[in-house]
Formats: sequence, C-alpha cells, structure tokens
Amino acid sequence: MKQLANKIKPYLQLLRVGNLAFLAALLFVMEKWVALPLLHIEKLPEQMPWWVLTLLILSVVSIAAGGYVINDYFDVKIDRINRPDDLIVTRIISRDAAMYLFYALTALGVVAGGVVAWWAHSWTLLFTYVVIPGLLWFYSASYKRMFLVGNLVVAFASAIVPLLVAIANADYLRYQYQDALAYTPIVGNLYVWIGGFAVFAFLLTWAREIVKDMEDIEGDREMECRTMPIVWGEKTTKIAVTILLVVIAALTAYMLFAVLPFPHEWKTLSTRYVLFGLIVPILCSIILLWAANNRTELHRVQMIIKFIMFMGVLFSFVIATNL
Repeated sequence: MKQLANKIKPYLQLLRVGNLAFLAALLFVMEKWVALPLLHIEKLPEQMPWWVLTLLILSVVSIAAGGYVINDYFDVKIDRINRPDDLIVTRIISRDAAMYLFYALTALGVVAGGVVAWWAHSWTLLFTYVVIPGLLWFYSASYKRMFLVGNLVVAFASAIVPLLVAIANADYLRYQYQDALAYTPIVGNLYVWIGGFAVFAFLLTWAREIVKDMEDIEGDREMECRTMPIVWGEKTTKIAVTILLVVIAALTAYMLFAVLPFPHEWKTLSTRYVLFGLIVPILCSIILLWAANNRTELHRVQMIIKFIMFMGVLFSFVIATNL
C-alpha cells in the first residue's frame, strides 16, 4: 500500500489535486447555494440535473488538470531552478507521457463540456470549452513569459469557472421558457450574483499570480521572462498587489453594505464574516507581503490569498440562507 501511495503521489502533485478539489467545490456551491436559491425566489425548480452538474464539474476539473500538466511540461527548465525538489516532468514522468496525459485530460474535459453545452442548448458554453484549453496551452507555451498577459489569462480562466454555472442555467432557461422569461429577472440575477464571485476570483487570482511571479523571479529571470517583478522591480510590484487587495476589500465592503438585501440580523452576521473572514486576512496579506524578503515568506502570502478565496466562496452560504 505504501509503495502504491508513493507511485501515485507524484501524479497527484502534478495534477494539483487540492486546487482541483477547490474548483469542484466552487462549481457545486455556485449551483446549490447561489443559482438554486435565486431560482426558488422566482418559483422555478432546479434546472440542472445531477448528471449535468457532475459533467460540468468533470469538464472543468479535467481541463484544469490538463492545464497544470502542460504548464509543467513547458516549465521544466524554470522549475529546475525555482523548485528542483518538486520537479515531476522528466524526473518521474517523461515529457512524452506528460503530453499524452494532457491530451487525454483535455479531450475528456471538452467532451464532458460539450454534453453540458448540448443539454443547455448553449453555443456560448461550447465556444468556451473550445477557447479555454487553447488559452491554457498558449499560456504555458508563451503567454506566461509576457508582461501582464500571463497573469491576466489565468485570472480570466479562474473567473470563467463560476460563470459556467450562470451560463448553463441561463441558456437552458431561455430554451425552456423563451418569451416567458421577459416577465422575470432571473437571468439577470444569475449573472449579477454569480458574476460578483467571478470578479472576486479574477482580482484575487491576479494578485496571487503576481505574488507567484515574485516567488519565482530567479528562474523566470534566467529564462528571460518579462513578469511584473522583473520589469517593474520588487517595490513597484508590491504596490500593484497592494492596490489589487485594497480594491478587493473595498468592493467586498460595498457589496455588503450597499448591494446585498440583508435584514438587520443578517447584516450583523455578514459584517462579522466579511470583517474576520475576508478584510482581516487581506490586511494580514498586505502586511506580510511588505515584510517578505524570500521565497518562503512570499509563499506564505500566496497561501493567505488562497484562504481568502476559500472564505469568499463560503460566503455564498450566507447568501443562500438569506435569499
């Protein structure tokens, strides 16, 4: 059993299983804690059957896993400098095997996504499942070495994940009810509420990717990448990340106090959640960012931003129980 675990461990590391579990949870939460309560407000039943949600999760997880594999395939030289102990491709898995694994995972994801698009009668979903794998390929091959472009591609891909739930539900509703939807705001509400989480994911992922570039600056510089820390320098890059985190905190506070229709008792609970679950960790990440002087300390900042993303997703439960 121990030998089997040792053999499987490199593959789990290559596929970033923790990140994949987060993506699966995010899609499940968007459907059950955001989309479903919004449908119930309009006296509509749940639109997405369990098998469609399963395929939706499978499609995203498979494409993301393929993206991680191809990223490591192209990053062998950089990883030999930045994290030699974590090098999987070439050290444990051959480059050919990694490429075949990428093709298999991406094909599985596109086929599963195609079935979801067929169910929803959605050309938008089908287009997304064609474009995103291509973006991940070009990101790994070249975009990530360009100034700002790589960070924005990853942030965009992260924002698309929750929006897939909104697109699938909205397009299926349009197919099912057609003109009757003119008498209900459900489609607009789906995009507004889930879109809020997408914006949150975009900004936090962007900030985290910049911190990762600061962490990997040694190998990136060796490979002549033009990441923000290399082009702008460490101090200016820290200012940029700080601005992003402050914007996230400000938008979160605005949504809580000016947009969300919570009664007084929920406002108190929500304020505490946002304050201690989001605002305080954001402030801590800013303080630790400016104090960071090495890869270990920068990695700690990156993990705090991951925690903020997790807490932001869980805030959907507060919304669900109040809608």
